[in-house]
Amino acid sequence: MKNHLVVIGLHWPEPESTAAGLRMLQLLELFQSLDYEITFLSAAPTTAHSYDLNNMGIQTQSISLNDAGFDTIITELQPQIVLYDRFIAEEQFGWRVHACVPEALTILDTEDLHCLRKARQQFDVSDPTFTAQLKDSDTAKRELASIYRCDVSLIISEFEMELLQTVFQVPEALLCYLPFLVDFVDTKTIAFNAIPSFASRQHFMTVGNFKHAPNYDAVLYLKETLWPGIRAQNPKSELHIYGAYTPDKVKQLHNPKHGFIIKGFTPDIDTTMQHYRLCLAALRFGAGLKGKLLKAMQNGLPCVMTTLGAEGMFGDLPPNGCIAESSHDFISGAVNLYENEAAWTVAQRSGYELVNSRFNVATFRPIIKKLIKTMRSNLKGHRTQNFIGSLLHHHQHQSTKYLSKWIAAKNQHNK
Repeated sequence: MKNHLVVIGLHWPEPESTAAGLRMLQLLELFQSLDYEITFLSAAPTTAHSYDLNNMGIQTQSISLNDAGFDTIITELQPQIVLYDRFIAEEQFGWRVHACVPEALTILDTEDLHCLRKARQQFDVSDPTFTAQLKDSDTAKRELASIYRCDVSLIISEFEMELLQTVFQVPEALLCYLPFLVDFVDTKTIAFNAIPSFASRQHFMTVGNFKHAPNYDAVLYLKETLWPGIRAQNPKSELHIYGAYTPDKVKQLHNPKHGFIIKGFTPDIDTTMQHYRLCLAALRFGAGLKGKLLKAMQNGLPCVMTTLGAEGMFGDLPPNGCIAESSHDFISGAVNLYENEAAWTVAQRSGYELVNSRFNVATFRPIIKKLIKTMRSNLKGHRTQNFIGSLLHHHQHQSTKYLSKWIAAKNQHNK
């Protein structure tokens, strides 16, 4: 009989429109390769971009917040592992899982550190008090509590691994570094050789789901500061902006006269990227790893990016393009890579090397398999060492549990 994984999703995965959806699909494929039967649960509504998990052989079921019906569902499923999609899902359902299937190994996929992303948006990172502001934020306290309540948390970025251990003093035993997971890029295949060359590509592009605040800010930064400088030196070039959930405030930035073109959602980002010569990632705040950079590397598309955009992506290896410290550096780097075929080709090759050496799923599959086996064989001992986690479970049962029960009773009364 196969082992059973239950995933509690904050949203239904949208791998064609969000990096979070891409990440979740990679995790599902990873666990399938480890021979797990999977059931995906979510209280969120589906959208036009939701991926059909049934095509992967994954069972799906809608659940409700503050509803005791979830207890029946999780008890009947009897999973060996429960994976929470971001800390908010653990807050909502963790106490019920803990009560109904206490022997299940609980895993939190943080996706990115929400507290870090929000703090960078709200506070000046150069302020000496930034770390104190980060630690004092409500989001940090909630997210760290969730990390402690789970048996292990998957951390997508090496930067965030270090931050959790040094700033928040989270024990290493509660953390597992797991970046994006993709297949090896074989540069000797016919399909690879069919990828368009430097000469057959043109224009600049960027992509990002516009429900994600850093992506909207990046487009404004491009529009107001970066693109005018780039366009002045390449007057025939255009910048094409892709992204799901394009709001009116982004559509209003469309300006063909200045080569600033709002394209909206693309259902095939791989094919789309292969038509362009350069990707611009002008992110000024955020956290985690940037899915647009990974996709660009897979499709032979060099990038110009901010230091924050590059965070956690490259390790000790050269980037697939230019990391800019300032707007001046960004503009000059973009112009150079767009015009210099030799530099562009070096950047493209660096991207393929990065995919194969840092994000190859074959590297991480045995690591995760061993981690799960070790933790499941000594789950009681592991939890004994996590005393803070046990305290937080006690607190959660006394607060979240009864708040949820009160809401459920109120909802029943109002029917």
